[in-house]
Amino acid sequence: MPYFDHCATTPIHPDVLEKMYTVSKNHFGNPSSTHSSGRKSRAIIEKARNQIASAINASPSEIIFTGGGSEANNMVLWTLTQTEKKHVITSAIEHPAVLKVLNHLEPLGITYSIIPVNSHGRVNADNLKNLIQSDTGLISIMMANNEVGSIQPIISLIETAKSVGIPFHSDTVQVLGKIALSVQEVEAHYMSFSAHKLYGPKGVGFLYKRKDAPLHPLVIGGGQENNLRAGTENVPGIAGMGEAVRLASENLTKRKEHLENLESTFITQLNQECNKVIINGCPNHHLPGVISASFPGNRSDILLAKLEREDMEVSSGSACGSGSIQPSAILEAIGIPEEQNISTIRISFGRENTEEDVIRLAKTLGSITRG
Repeated sequence: MPYFDHCATTPIHPDVLEKMYTVSKNHFGNPSSTHSSGRKSRAIIEKARNQIASAINASPSEIIFTGGGSEANNMVLWTLTQTEKKHVITSAIEHPAVLKVLNHLEPLGITYSIIPVNSHGRVNADNLKNLIQSDTGLISIMMANNEVGSIQPIISLIETAKSVGIPFHSDTVQVLGKIALSVQEVEAHYMSFSAHKLYGPKGVGFLYKRKDAPLHPLVIGGGQENNLRAGTENVPGIAGMGEAVRLASENLTKRKEHLENLESTFITQLNQECNKVIINGCPNHHLPGVISASFPGNRSDILLAKLEREDMEVSSGSACGSGSIQPSAILEAIGIPEEQNISTIRISFGRENTEEDVIRLAKTLGSITRG
């Protein structure tokens, strides 16, 4: 069954599976133990830390292992409860692991302002300047959106934050492995990552924390991760993530070109098959292979069901349940009308998809939407 939902999760790369199996089988020691088995596990963790740091041009000491991107986001946001400045600026199209957390933190004194996006799903740096307050302690804006693929003018936004001394956090979960990323160029204080978005295992991720950035632990107990994230480390998961990041870094150009070619082939074919299709997001600044497509007059839940009957898996831009369909908050934020909103699907290609796959998908969508 062709799988076109790589923004949701990716299949584990065979080399990553092999790495995790070998580590699980041969290295069971607790990394905090001082005997030989423990030291071997510790060495595996530190190798992965170095692989990840190398991929994003960071220092190994700036990499903190977590249970995923959501936990990494939470670590940064919860830190605000223990700082003097408690106002946060974020965007209207953030992941729930940012927006819901901020809402949850309001009783603890956290306030926040939401910066709007334009019809392409991008933030304007001038709008950001207008929302800065005397007590703004953090700006949190994702680098690339998971639903429409729009990439933010992140360097410009960080420069605005830097000019007034405000720490900057970015949810970069969708970025690594799709486009180049270096912390020497994108000078955020914090960035969140998740392994399962780049052909690694689920349940493991990491937070990049610049050396001078404040951070308080969310999980308290032992002294793991330099006293910032308690709990015995997931050694096989971390090893697998290190391998996945290494593969993504070494094959970045090849993977990016592959995704761009698939996207171009698909959209060309789709326009031939569906003359009313609307492509959402930013045409000039978006993740390769991520497509938000609206098919007016065709509900997304029905499109998904019909595609699955043809053995094709995509996702909806809307939340479906109980026989009803709710408009996507992300699409609402970029000004898409409700009728178009509930007729939108997200297609995200991956390394195993072929040109034949995407042409077949386009032709199938044409057949479905023509009735």
